[in-house]
Amino acid sequence: MDVPNQYDELRGAYSLAAFCRTYNVGLTFTYQQIKDNKLRAVKAGNKTLVLQRDAEAWARSLPEMRAAS
Repeated sequence: MDVPNQYDELRGAYSLAAFCRTYNVGLTFTYQQIKDNKLRAVKAGNKTLVLQRDAEAWARSLPEMRAAS
């Protein structure tokens, strides 16, 4: 039986560069989202990571764009 360890959730983590590429946003925007507590990031040594579940929650929280009447 596999026992989960504390690093299992990091397997689904994005580096900031990978997050930006995946979600088609810029690094400055991403840092601002983190600063504004809209996007959760974690540290693993010197690396800043965004867990996949946090990236998906962030994307779901974005406002819907409505067509102009």
